[in-house]
Amino acid sequence: MNDEEWYERHGLRPADVEPVRSVLREQIRLGADNDSALIHLGCEQLFLHGDLADVLLIWQAKHSSFDAACSVEWQLLCGAGREQTLAHLRTLGTAEAAEVLAYLSAVDPEDVAAFDVAERSRWYVEYHGGLS
Repeated sequence: MNDEEWYERHGLRPADVEPVRSVLREQIRLGADNDSALIHLGCEQLFLHGDLADVLLIWQAKHSSFDAACSVEWQLLCGAGREQTLAHLRTLGTAEAAEVLAYLSAVDPEDVAAFDVAERSRWYVEYHGGLS
């Protein structure tokens, strides 16, 4: 299933995000053969859901292939808010959480200052034609 079919089936804000998590895990397993557009859409869906438990899954999806790494922007890791995400990562205390924390800590301060979850959410909705 490609990103357009996935979007038609689930929309941008699915009531149940478990299928989103499953498709991302599947795409991660595919590695370099994955569909980076489908990964991006799944990460957008999880961003809009805003669950801190999804941060590491989004990170893994981002690092599953070169194309995914390029297309999944840092903002997608921060659906619950950047400061909340950083605090959550600090509490996890894992090597993977430390990697994400270091990555997010290195983001350009101007980009951080301009980041707003509500604005970014509106941007994703508008990008998909105003449908959520």
